[in-house]
Amino acid sequence: MLKIAPSILSADFSDLRSALKICSSGKADYVHIDVMDNHFVPNLTIGPVVVKSLRSVSQSYFDVHLMVTNPENIIDAFSKAGANGITFHIEASEKPDELIDKIKSKGKDVGISVKPQTPLETILPFINKIDRVLIMSVEPGFGGQKFIKSSLKKINTLRNLLIQYNRNNKVEIEVDGGIKIENAKSVIDAGANAIVVGSGIFKASDPEKQIKAFKQLGN
Repeated sequence: MLKIAPSILSADFSDLRSALKICSSGKADYVHIDVMDNHFVPNLTIGPVVVKSLRSVSQSYFDVHLMVTNPENIIDAFSKAGANGITFHIEASEKPDELIDKIKSKGKDVGISVKPQTPLETILPFINKIDRVLIMSVEPGFGGQKFIKSSLKKINTLRNLLIQYNRNNKVEIEVDGGIKIENAKSVIDAGANAIVVGSGIFKASDPEKQIKAFKQLGN
């Protein structure tokens, strides 16, 4: 079953409550929250205080994507703020095993993300311990970028590796970056079962209807 994760990075930051309502009424599976520190990536976005505020007005699954240096230092804060799942970048962690265990100890789903140029081999040692892999199909840092087509091969390779490791039904393949209604089917056909969509939803004339249109692609 395809899962849709609208990224509120592309929503109106002056009215995030409305963005959450759109996600809920459109029956989105997750709310994707991009956390950037202006160090690991050249942008600065949402912190745990904002997530805590959003949590107070939403029952949605908060899919928190940490694009930060030293992610281990903020796991506690985001766990307490209301994250349901926490994804960190393999490129940002010196001790991924310990970080996975720390996130799991908080009762949260664990994801590992890889940049477009990062080989999948870097995450294979941890494939039996995680719940999702987030493949970046743009360079992380800003919304509204163009989808990198070579990501399709990477998605398909990961799907085959999960089958090989007997993790096909246990690890979610989530893809983030440049996904629009016109290219989403190719991403799904390559093996993704969760897609993060930012401007493709929140810049649409009817964002709620657009969420439903994306969900239909998975049927």
